[in-house]
Amino acid sequence: MFKQLGVIGCGLIGGSFALALRHAGIVPRVIGYSRTPATTAQALALGVIDVAAESAAQATVGCDIVLLAVPVAATEATLKAIRTSLEPGVLLMDAGSTKRDVVDAARRALRERIDGFVPAHPIAGKESSGIDHAEAMLFDERQVILTPLPQTDAGLLQKAREVWQRIGAEVQTMGPEQHDATFAAVSHLPHLLAFAYVSAVVNQPGGREFLAQAGPGFRDFTRIAASDPAVWRDILGANREEVLKQSQRFRTTLDALELAMRSGNSAALEDLIRGASELRGRWQIGQSGPPAAAPPPAPETD
Repeated sequence: MFKQLGVIGCGLIGGSFALALRHAGIVPRVIGYSRTPATTAQALALGVIDVAAESAAQATVGCDIVLLAVPVAATEATLKAIRTSLEPGVLLMDAGSTKRDVVDAARRALRERIDGFVPAHPIAGKESSGIDHAEAMLFDERQVILTPLPQTDAGLLQKAREVWQRIGAEVQTMGPEQHDATFAAVSHLPHLLAFAYVSAVVNQPGGREFLAQAGPGFRDFTRIAASDPAVWRDILGANREEVLKQSQRFRTTLDALELAMRSGNSAALEDLIRGASELRGRWQIGQSGPPAAAPPPAPETD
Protein backbone atom coordinates (compact mmCIF):
# COMPACT_ATOMS: atom_id res chain seq x y z
CA MET A 1 0.00 0.00 0.00
CA PHE A 2 2.96 2.31 0.74
CA LYS A 3 6.68 2.07 0.08
CA GLN A 4 8.10 3.80 3.18
CA LEU A 5 6.77 5.09 6.48
CA GLY A 6 8.33 7.99 8.33
CA VAL A 7 7.72 8.10 12.07
CA ILE A 8 8.54 11.28 13.97
CA GLY A 9 8.37 10.39 17.63
CA CYS A 10 9.37 6.77 18.26
CA GLY A 11 7.44 6.25 21.48
CA LEU A 12 4.51 3.99 22.31
CA ILE A 13 2.14 5.31 19.63
CA GLY A 14 4.69 5.94 16.89
CA GLY A 15 6.43 2.63 17.51
CA SER A 16 3.17 0.69 17.65
CA PHE A 17 1.99 2.30 14.40
CA ALA A 18 5.21 1.23 12.68
CA LEU A 19 4.89 -2.33 13.99
CA ALA A 20 1.20 -2.48 13.06
CA LEU A 21 1.79 -1.36 9.47
CA ARG A 22 4.64 -3.78 9.05
CA HIS A 23 2.60 -6.63 10.57
CA ALA A 24 -0.31 -5.89 8.23
CA GLY A 25 1.95 -5.81 5.18
CA ILE A 26 1.14 -2.16 4.50
CA VAL A 27 4.72 -0.88 4.37
CA PRO A 28 8.06 -2.70 3.95
CA ARG A 29 10.40 0.00 5.28
CA VAL A 30 10.30 2.43 8.20
CA ILE A 31 12.50 5.41 8.94
CA GLY A 32 12.25 7.01 12.37
CA TYR A 33 13.33 10.03 14.34
CA SER A 34 12.96 11.09 17.96
CA ARG A 35 14.21 14.22 19.65
CA THR A 36 16.13 12.00 22.09
CA PRO A 37 18.78 10.05 20.13
CA ALA A 38 18.67 7.17 22.63
CA THR A 39 15.00 6.61 21.81
CA THR A 40 15.69 6.42 18.09
CA ALA A 41 18.59 4.04 18.75
CA GLN A 42 16.35 1.83 20.88
CA ALA A 43 13.68 1.75 18.16
CA LEU A 44 16.35 0.66 15.69
CA ALA A 45 17.71 -2.01 18.05
CA LEU A 46 14.20 -3.41 18.63
CA GLY A 47 13.52 -3.62 14.89
CA VAL A 48 10.68 -1.10 15.08
CA ILE A 49 12.39 1.06 12.47
CA ASP A 50 14.87 0.16 9.72
CA VAL A 51 16.70 3.48 9.51
CA ALA A 52 17.42 6.10 12.17
CA ALA A 53 17.08 9.65 10.85
CA GLU A 54 19.11 12.52 12.24
CA SER A 55 16.29 15.07 11.96
CA ALA A 56 12.54 15.26 11.55
CA ALA A 57 12.96 16.47 7.98
CA GLN A 58 15.26 13.57 7.14
CA ALA A 59 12.64 11.14 8.49
CA THR A 60 10.25 12.19 5.71
CA VAL A 61 12.62 11.83 2.74
CA GLY A 62 11.42 9.12 0.38
CA CYS A 63 8.28 8.49 2.46
CA ASP A 64 4.76 8.33 1.09
CA ILE A 65 3.20 8.10 4.56
CA VAL A 66 4.34 10.03 7.65
CA LEU A 67 3.05 9.94 11.23
CA LEU A 68 3.77 12.68 13.76
CA ALA A 69 3.65 11.09 17.22
CA VAL A 70 4.96 14.09 19.13
CA PRO A 71 3.50 16.08 22.06
CA VAL A 72 0.75 18.38 20.83
CA ALA A 73 2.78 21.42 21.90
CA ALA A 74 5.54 20.36 19.47
CA THR A 75 3.23 19.97 16.47
CA GLU A 76 3.73 23.35 14.83
CA ALA A 77 7.52 23.37 15.13
CA THR A 78 7.69 19.83 13.76
CA LEU A 79 5.42 20.61 10.82
CA LYS A 80 7.50 23.67 9.96
CA ALA A 81 10.65 21.54 10.06
CA ILE A 82 9.29 18.98 7.57
CA ARG A 83 7.16 21.12 5.24
CA THR A 84 9.72 21.48 2.47
CA SER A 85 10.94 17.85 2.70
CA LEU A 86 7.49 16.30 2.26
CA GLU A 87 7.09 14.72 -1.15
CA PRO A 88 4.00 15.48 -3.29
CA GLY A 89 1.09 13.19 -2.51
CA VAL A 90 2.41 12.05 0.87
CA LEU A 91 -0.18 11.09 3.49
CA LEU A 92 0.68 13.07 6.63
CA MET A 93 -1.07 12.31 9.93
CA ASP A 94 -0.61 13.18 13.57
CA ALA A 95 -1.71 11.28 16.67
CA GLY A 96 -2.49 14.13 19.04
CA SER A 97 -5.20 13.97 21.70
CA THR A 98 -6.46 17.47 20.89
CA LYS A 99 -7.41 18.70 17.45
CA ARG A 100 -8.33 22.39 17.23
CA ASP A 101 -4.81 23.45 18.20
CA VAL A 102 -3.29 20.87 15.87
CA VAL A 103 -5.40 22.02 12.94
CA ASP A 104 -4.54 25.67 13.62
CA ALA A 105 -0.84 24.76 13.84
CA ALA A 106 -1.06 22.84 10.57
CA ARG A 107 -2.64 25.78 8.75
CA ARG A 108 0.16 28.07 9.89
CA ALA A 109 3.01 25.62 9.29
CA LEU A 110 2.04 23.67 6.17
CA ARG A 111 0.43 26.44 4.14
CA GLU A 112 0.09 25.16 0.56
CA ARG A 113 0.89 21.59 1.70
CA ILE A 114 -2.14 21.45 3.98
CA ASP A 115 -4.10 19.25 1.54
CA GLY A 116 -1.99 16.22 2.48
CA PHE A 117 -2.68 16.47 6.21
CA VAL A 118 -5.24 14.19 7.88
CA PRO A 119 -5.42 14.93 11.63
CA ALA A 120 -5.93 11.71 13.59
CA HIS A 121 -6.44 10.65 17.19
CA PRO A 122 -6.04 6.95 17.97
CA ILE A 123 -7.88 6.12 21.21
CA ALA A 124 -5.23 3.71 22.37
CA GLY A 125 -2.51 3.63 24.94
CA LYS A 126 -1.09 1.97 28.01
CA GLU A 127 -0.17 2.91 31.54
CA SER A 128 3.48 2.61 30.46
CA SER A 129 4.77 4.78 27.64
CA GLY A 130 7.92 4.48 25.56
CA ILE A 131 9.22 2.42 22.67
CA ASP A 132 9.83 -0.61 24.90
CA HIS A 133 6.07 -1.01 25.25
CA ALA A 134 5.17 -0.64 21.56
CA GLU A 135 3.15 -3.49 20.06
CA ALA A 136 1.63 -4.26 16.69
CA MET A 137 -1.86 -4.96 18.07
CA LEU A 138 -2.22 -1.75 20.08
CA PHE A 139 -4.86 -0.32 17.73
CA ASP A 140 -6.85 -3.53 17.25
CA GLU A 141 -10.54 -2.90 18.01
CA ARG A 142 -9.74 0.64 19.16
CA GLN A 143 -11.34 3.80 17.84
CA VAL A 144 -9.46 6.29 15.69
CA ILE A 145 -10.95 9.73 15.13
CA LEU A 146 -10.10 11.60 11.93
CA THR A 147 -10.76 15.35 11.77
CA PRO A 148 -10.07 16.32 8.16
CA LEU A 149 -9.87 19.92 7.01
CA PRO A 150 -11.94 21.34 4.12
CA GLN A 151 -8.69 21.38 2.09
CA THR A 152 -7.81 17.73 2.84
CA ASP A 153 -7.39 15.70 -0.33
CA ALA A 154 -10.28 13.21 -0.58
CA GLY A 155 -8.05 10.43 -1.89
CA LEU A 156 -5.60 10.79 0.99
CA LEU A 157 -8.46 10.88 3.49
CA GLN A 158 -9.68 7.56 2.10
CA LYS A 159 -6.16 6.14 2.34
CA ALA A 160 -6.00 7.24 5.96
CA ARG A 161 -9.25 5.40 6.71
CA GLU A 162 -7.97 2.27 5.00
CA VAL A 163 -4.64 2.31 6.86
CA TRP A 164 -6.28 2.47 10.29
CA GLN A 165 -8.92 -0.08 9.35
CA ARG A 166 -6.32 -2.55 8.10
CA ILE A 167 -4.53 -2.46 11.45
CA GLY A 168 -7.78 -3.25 13.24
CA ALA A 169 -9.09 0.19 14.22
CA GLU A 170 -12.65 1.44 13.98
CA VAL A 171 -12.55 4.80 12.20
CA GLN A 172 -14.84 7.75 12.86
CA THR A 173 -14.80 11.24 11.37
CA MET A 174 -15.79 14.47 13.13
CA GLY A 175 -14.88 18.14 13.20
CA PRO A 176 -12.00 19.36 15.39
CA GLU A 177 -14.35 21.37 17.64
CA GLN A 178 -16.66 18.40 18.19
CA HIS A 179 -13.64 16.19 18.87
CA ASP A 180 -12.25 18.47 21.56
CA ALA A 181 -15.63 18.95 23.27
CA THR A 182 -16.23 15.20 23.23
CA PHE A 183 -12.88 14.18 24.62
CA ALA A 184 -12.88 16.90 27.23
CA ALA A 185 -15.92 15.09 28.66
CA VAL A 186 -14.89 11.45 28.30
CA SER A 187 -11.08 11.56 28.54
CA HIS A 188 -9.52 14.83 29.60
CA LEU A 189 -11.78 15.54 32.60
CA PRO A 190 -11.42 11.96 33.96
CA HIS A 191 -7.64 12.40 33.89
CA LEU A 192 -7.91 15.76 35.64
CA LEU A 193 -10.11 14.21 38.33
CA ALA A 194 -7.78 11.24 38.78
CA PHE A 195 -4.76 13.52 39.22
CA ALA A 196 -6.65 15.66 41.74
CA TYR A 197 -8.02 12.69 43.68
CA VAL A 198 -4.67 10.93 44.10
CA SER A 199 -3.06 14.17 45.26
CA ALA A 200 -5.91 14.85 47.69
CA VAL A 201 -5.62 11.40 49.26
CA VAL A 202 -1.86 11.29 49.56
CA ASN A 203 -1.28 14.88 50.66
CA GLN A 204 -3.54 14.80 53.70
CA PRO A 205 -2.41 13.75 57.19
CA GLY A 206 -2.16 9.98 57.22
CA GLY A 207 -2.76 9.83 53.47
CA ARG A 208 0.13 7.53 52.68
CA GLU A 209 -1.07 5.12 55.36
CA PHE A 210 -4.51 5.15 53.73
CA LEU A 211 -2.95 3.76 50.57
CA ALA A 212 -1.99 0.57 52.40
CA GLN A 213 -5.71 -0.22 52.69
CA ALA A 214 -6.64 0.71 49.12
CA GLY A 215 -8.15 -2.04 47.01
CA PRO A 216 -9.54 -2.66 43.52
CA GLY A 217 -11.82 0.39 43.58
CA PHE A 218 -8.92 2.74 44.21
CA ARG A 219 -6.80 0.89 41.65
CA ASP A 220 -9.45 1.10 38.93
CA PHE A 221 -10.39 4.72 39.57
CA THR A 222 -6.80 5.98 39.70
CA ARG A 223 -5.21 3.93 36.91
CA ILE A 224 -5.03 6.89 34.54
CA ALA A 225 -3.37 9.07 37.17
CA ALA A 226 -0.16 7.20 36.31
CA SER A 227 -0.18 8.78 32.83
CA ASP A 228 2.75 10.78 31.46
CA PRO A 229 2.82 14.20 33.20
CA ALA A 230 4.29 16.13 30.26
CA VAL A 231 1.78 14.68 27.82
CA TRP A 232 -1.18 15.56 30.03
CA ARG A 233 0.17 19.00 30.85
CA ASP A 234 0.04 19.72 27.12
CA ILE A 235 -3.38 18.14 26.57
CA LEU A 236 -5.07 19.94 29.45
CA GLY A 237 -3.44 23.21 28.46
CA ALA A 238 -4.39 22.87 24.81
CA ASN A 239 -8.02 21.99 25.53
CA ARG A 240 -8.42 24.10 28.66
CA GLU A 241 -11.66 25.83 27.67
CA GLU A 242 -13.57 22.62 27.02
CA VAL A 243 -12.07 20.86 30.04
CA LEU A 244 -13.00 23.73 32.32
CA LYS A 245 -16.58 23.61 31.02
CA GLN A 246 -16.75 19.92 31.87
CA SER A 247 -15.14 20.53 35.25
CA GLN A 248 -17.88 23.03 36.10
CA ARG A 249 -20.57 20.54 35.12
CA PHE A 250 -18.90 17.98 37.37
CA ARG A 251 -18.84 20.47 40.27
CA THR A 252 -22.57 21.10 39.85
CA THR A 253 -23.35 17.39 40.07
CA LEU A 254 -20.96 16.90 42.98
CA ASP A 255 -22.66 19.81 44.77
CA ALA A 256 -26.02 18.07 44.36
CA LEU A 257 -24.65 14.86 45.87
CA GLU A 258 -23.05 16.73 48.76
CA LEU A 259 -26.27 18.68 49.43
CA ALA A 260 -28.24 15.44 49.67
CA MET A 261 -25.66 14.09 52.14
CA ARG A 262 -25.57 17.25 54.28
CA SER A 263 -29.33 17.49 54.49
CA GLY A 264 -29.72 13.82 55.30
CA ASN A 265 -31.94 13.36 52.24
CA SER A 266 -31.24 9.70 51.66
CA ALA A 267 -33.96 9.37 49.02
CA ALA A 268 -32.43 12.15 46.88
CA LEU A 269 -28.97 10.70 47.38
CA GLU A 270 -30.13 7.24 46.30
CA ASP A 271 -31.87 8.67 43.23
CA LEU A 272 -28.69 10.46 42.14
CA ILE A 273 -26.63 7.34 42.66
CA ARG A 274 -29.19 5.13 40.92
CA GLY A 275 -29.29 7.37 37.85
CA ALA A 276 -25.52 7.17 37.43
CA SER A 277 -25.43 3.45 38.25
CA GLU A 278 -28.09 2.52 35.71
CA LEU A 279 -26.53 4.62 32.96
CA ARG A 280 -23.10 3.12 33.60
CA GLY A 281 -24.55 -0.38 33.74
CA ARG A 282 -26.07 0.00 30.26
CA TRP A 283 -23.12 1.78 28.65
CA GLN A 284 -20.80 -0.06 26.23
CA ILE A 285 -17.63 1.14 24.49
CA GLY A 286 -18.40 2.61 21.09
CA GLN A 287 -22.06 3.18 21.85
CA SER A 288 -23.55 6.24 20.15
CA GLY A 289 -26.00 8.38 22.07
CA PRO A 290 -27.29 7.85 25.59
CA PRO A 291 -27.70 4.27 26.78
CA ALA A 292 -31.13 2.87 26.10
CA ALA A 293 -33.40 2.62 29.10
CA ALA A 294 -33.99 -0.81 30.51
CA PRO A 295 -37.33 -2.27 29.35
CA PRO A 296 -40.10 -2.27 31.93
CA PRO A 297 -40.75 -5.60 33.62
CA ALA A 298 -43.37 -7.76 31.97
CA PRO A 299 -46.71 -7.77 33.84
CA GLU A 300 -47.34 -10.79 35.96
CA THR A 301 -50.02 -13.19 34.72
CA ASP A 302 -51.98 -15.79 36.51
